Amino acid sequence: MSAEKRRAVIVGGAPIYNYDAVRAYLRTDDFIVACDAGLSHTDALGIVPDLIVGDFDSHPRPNTEIETIALPCEKDDTDTVYAVRECVKRGFCDFLLLGVFGARLDHTIGNIGILLYLDSLGLSALAVDDVGDMRVVSRTPVTVGDCAYFSLLAVDGIDSATLTVTGAKYSVSHAAFGVEYQYGVSNEIADGADCASVAVERGRVLLYRVR
Repeated sequence: MSAEKRRAVIVGGAPIYNYDAVRAYLRTDDFIVACDAGLSHTDALGIVPDLIVGDFDSHPRPNTEIETIALPCEKDDTDTVYAVRECVKRGFCDFLLLGVFGARLDHTIGNIGILLYLDSLGLSALAVDDVGDMRVVSRTPVTVGDCAYFSLLAVDGIDSATLTVTGAKYSVSHAAFGVEYQYGVSNEIADGADCASVAVERGRVLLYRVR
């Protein structure tokens, strides 16, 4: 199967505690990339990497026949960013990021940047943690369902996005969202509704869905 038709799964080294919930996002035809300490998650997730990337400062380099890209410790890209860029070069259009949120806040924020980077290329990406999942909403309206809560977070500056939310407990019409006042936190699907809809008219936002 070509890269364009497969999904690249990038496994980082941030903690994963709820392996069952995270494992549920995986598909049998995924292309798995383990990034350094992300190797510590592969057994619990029941996956075998197709590619290993890292400088191996947080996990020993495995003795394996699996394709491995060894990186220097001093570099601009983190191991995770390098892995994503490598998969973009190989033609992947759909990404799932695991083990990229948690522990170090700087790495978490940096990995949110990966979602924005992939969106800027017109590529699809979803990041998953123990509690929920996150994606960028920009050009295409999305439906939000099957969740306890969902949050919409501005990322590009003051009043950087305009959006309409329907079918939610707190619906808005042509509302401005900005980073200095994140009033889109912890919304819910409206009573009697099966789902909510989010349409971004200008800019882009992060959608975090709590399972």
